[in-house]
Amino acid sequence: MLSNLQAMILGIVQGLTEFLPVSSSAHLVLIPWLFNWDDPGLAFDVALHMGTLAALIIYYWREWLDMGIAVAGGKGPMRRLLLLLIVASLPGALIGVAFEKQAETTFRSPVLIACNLAALGLLLLLADVWGPDKRGLKEMTVLDAILIGLSQALAVVPGVSRSGATITMARALGVEREDAANFSFLMATPIIAGAGMLEIHKALHEGTHRQLGLGFLASLVFGLLAITGLIHFVRTRTYQPFALYRFLVAGIVLFVAFKR
Repeated sequence: MLSNLQAMILGIVQGLTEFLPVSSSAHLVLIPWLFNWDDPGLAFDVALHMGTLAALIIYYWREWLDMGIAVAGGKGPMRRLLLLLIVASLPGALIGVAFEKQAETTFRSPVLIACNLAALGLLLLLADVWGPDKRGLKEMTVLDAILIGLSQALAVVPGVSRSGATITMARALGVEREDAANFSFLMATPIIAGAGMLEIHKALHEGTHRQLGLGFLASLVFGLLAITGLIHFVRTRTYQPFALYRFLVAGIVLFVAFKR
């Protein structure tokens, strides 16, 4: 079983990396692997994701409320945004269910994760440098939503990153940096909620313990910090530091893997 400190560290890592484009699934696999920690188990993983889901709901509660009101009130930009989010969420949900077992086994090789970190880092770097910065959420089309949704589906493989893939695709399509992040985070809400609901009945069989609460709280608090920090950061800066971080982590993992 994880110690209290290990649970808090993994909660902090989940909260930060779920929203920064650096892959939370990769970090949650690699940190126990690097330090030879026990497998935290499904219940703990669900608790971490519920923490980041709570962070999303707290940060974007007004947007979701406005979208709910817009559904009852007819046409409008928030009703259209909800439609785009639904369209974008479908590919990730379908592919996530189809490849659930592979994501938990085959795709968890540290070397494969390192390669995915580096590959998506390169794509993020190129999309952010060369992608035109000319459109906001109001100018996004259904085709944009479909393409971003398809990119989100790739996040079933650890190391790709849900936020990394969707932000990269949005930037390549010309969505400005702040709105690329906002659309990515709004998309994450139904995906994380759906995944949590699918797994929670299995997790309940593992019982509850203090580490679940610590992990949940840490992922919630640091998830809020990550969302707020990234939104403010990209208003005046690029995504390039996150691409460089992915290269660094990939290099460290490959070095350790070949040394072992």
